[in-house]
This record gives sequence, C-alpha cells and structure tokens, in this order.
Amino acid sequence: MNRIQQILDDLIGVEDPDDLMLSIMEALQDTVDQVAVPGNYYTFLYLPKTPNIQYDEHPLVACTAAYNWGFDAISYHWRAPRRYNFDEVSGNLYEITQEEKNTLRTIPYQKFKLNI
Repeated sequence: MNRIQQILDDLIGVEDPDDLMLSIMEALQDTVDQVAVPGNYYTFLYLPKTPNIQYDEHPLVACTAAYNWGFDAISYHWRAPRRYNFDEVSGNLYEITQEEKNTLRTIPYQKFKLNI
C-alpha cells in the first residue's frame, strides 16, 4: 500500500511545501525511526546549525551509512550525497518504501534554504 499516493492524487499545483510536508508526515506517522539504517529511505524535517550553508528543510534520502552522530545519504532533492546530524533532525525520521519514495519524488515538497 502506497501511503503517499492520495497526496499526489490531490495535488492541484499551488500547494505550499510546508503544508505538503505536514500531510506527508501525517500519512507516514506509523513508521517513525530514531536512527537511520543503511539501505532504507527516509523523509524528515532538517534544521542545521552550521551557518552559511544551503540545505533542504524537507529531505528525501536513501541512507548509505550510519554513525552514532548521524548518517550519510543520497538526497533525491539535491541529486547528490549529503551528511545529516541527528541533533539537527527535527522530530523523527519517517521510513518509506521504494514505491513511496518514487511517488514522493514527483511531489514538490522540497524546501531549499540558506542557513544565515
């Protein structure tokens, strides 16, 4: 079952990324994790502490390595490897299936920002 499909089906094209992320988190609330596992897909809220970096507040990632401080991942929004610190993840990691990952890739919920 694809828990994200209804969000995609309801898109009209003018949705706010924050509203989309809230809908996504609500749909995924039954699969929250505190740690990342290599090979799994996740979305989450990210608020970095490092100044003057560009970041995505709503990452969609494939975890490639996990550490006690955080994890490395391929970001589907950046289309590049990224490093995430658990202290900068706001709330939970929402684990998703490969099918849900493919659906999320078509939903414009990324939110690129500059941490000033």
